[in-house]
Amino acid sequence: MATQTTLSSQYAWRPDQSTFHAADVIPEALILQTSTVSGEIDGDEPSLHVAYVDDADADFVAEAAEIDESDPAMSEVVVHTGKISQLVRLSREQWYQEGTADQLRKSVSRAIIKRADQAYLAQVVPTPPAVQPPAGLLNINGVVDGGDVSGDLDSLVDLIADLQAEGSMPSHIVVDPVGWAELRKLKTGTDYNSSLLGAGTTDAKPMLLSLPVLINRWASPYTGLVIDKTAVVSAVGDVKVAASEHTYFSSDSVALRATWRIGWNVVRPQRIGQFSIAGGGGS
Repeated sequence: MATQTTLSSQYAWRPDQSTFHAADVIPEALILQTSTVSGEIDGDEPSLHVAYVDDADADFVAEAAEIDESDPAMSEVVVHTGKISQLVRLSREQWYQEGTADQLRKSVSRAIIKRADQAYLAQVVPTPPAVQPPAGLLNINGVVDGGDVSGDLDSLVDLIADLQAEGSMPSHIVVDPVGWAELRKLKTGTDYNSSLLGAGTTDAKPMLLSLPVLINRWASPYTGLVIDKTAVVSAVGDVKVAASEHTYFSSDSVALRATWRIGWNVVRPQRIGQFSIAGGGGS
């Protein structure tokens, strides 16, 4: 008797499960653009422990003099992960229509990015003993509040300077579309119509104070973040997609499931800043 294998079995006996590297299929997700990916975790209970050192002071000493011992603080930050998922049900006939799989792939990608970006920016702090989904950057204790940006960019300039004084190397500014529009409306003076940020009609890439701007529609209206990519650590898994004809067997339907496990935390919150933008819906 011949041995049955997945090589010869019909599709119903060998449903597909596909895994995609997140950076390849959803590179625009904020966690991939503005954090340092430090590992991959699978499961709600395991966590990623990221070690870091708070530098001790160095000093000059005379020749042959005894050198005092330094005691740098060796610390860690813990990254807990949560799983973003989506389950789609389709009739078998619809599943096998030309173009369905491609359109669903795009739809699932958009849904995953939306939820990931929303959580990464503004997820509420989990109530103990829960540890996931992790708190969004705007809700992490210790992030520097730069106040309102209104009329000019002085408060944002001061915020970036304060972050740099703490050792930050800002890499990105993240802002929502309406907030960015308000910033673009800032004028060079009270009696002028010229924009403080330039005409903006030929921008190859949005920039603000020499930093690249990521305009994200899932960010809270009229809010912004100044992020140092090296101060945010993350655990990012692969995007996993599976299809099955068994779950909805009685209705001759197909189930399409997509999951993505991610988590993040801030190593040094004093190197991340947030600000609000005065405008139509702001403060």
